[in-house]
Amino acid sequence: MERILVTGGAGFLGSHLCERLIDAGHEVLCLDNFFTGNKRNVLSLLDNPRFELIRHDITNPVYLEVDQIYNLACPASPVHYQYNPIKTIKTNILGAINTLGLAKRLQIKILQASTSEVYGDPEIHPQKEDYWGKVNPIGIRSCYDEGKRAAECLMMDYHRKNHVKVKIARIFNTYGARMAVNDGRVVSNLIVQALKSEDITIYGEGSQTRSFCYVDDLITGLTSLMESHDSFTGPVNLGNPKEFSILALAEIIIRLTGSRSKIVFRALPPDDPTQRKPDISLARRALGWEPQISLEEGLQKTIDYFRNII
Repeated sequence: MERILVTGGAGFLGSHLCERLIDAGHEVLCLDNFFTGNKRNVLSLLDNPRFELIRHDITNPVYLEVDQIYNLACPASPVHYQYNPIKTIKTNILGAINTLGLAKRLQIKILQASTSEVYGDPEIHPQKEDYWGKVNPIGIRSCYDEGKRAAECLMMDYHRKNHVKVKIARIFNTYGARMAVNDGRVVSNLIVQALKSEDITIYGEGSQTRSFCYVDDLITGLTSLMESHDSFTGPVNLGNPKEFSILALAEIIIRLTGSRSKIVFRALPPDDPTQRKPDISLARRALGWEPQISLEEGLQKTIDYFRNII
């Protein structure tokens, strides 16, 4: 049993990670400021003696005694991270500095939840870890994109200069239970609209592509990365390499929900990537990891979740 800190632990991914770590027999300290996280996400864990919930903003230093750190703290959907862009970039940079300081003092491993957004609107397809990206540094998405890139820089500088054991996961589109109804991400948006028989909103022509990874597969990737040899820092892509257009995704969701919704088209937001697909060769080779759950299977589980809460 290890004592593990999960920042952003009451969020979508964080709550699933906390559950997985508890199920594996660990003690978990879940830290969250509840900007996008929700206490309901970890309600089932509150009575567990190996789980502790801490209200704290990671832009402020944290002093705890733990054996590992998963740094997941940051709003991840455009609606939320653009609501207060200065707070978003502070969470990325100061959050990385504060958790790295803790990892340095305790001489423990830290995993940084980075993102496929570090690749921006990519000129290379699929995206490999050695691609440096094409990111707008002054756009409306840059608080998140550049914040995550800066956090990766900090991780590697602490590793090179202070010998901190770091792990960097570049997370591609992930979906599943506990996504917020209003988080603005494409899977939750389309499912909620379909279940409410509202118009299905597609931005642009729907030809832009994404790769969708079910949350259970993603959490397995994160824990596999943390458990990998100390010499393997990443960054490593974690996502599903099967690519779908947004229009195809909408059509699948309409079919699975039995919805009568109609598809309507709206203007494409600024800096929205036209393609997004991970090359997961490194994850397969270094971690023995690849997704197991198909898009239709994962979508059905997610639809069942939203059907129960709407």
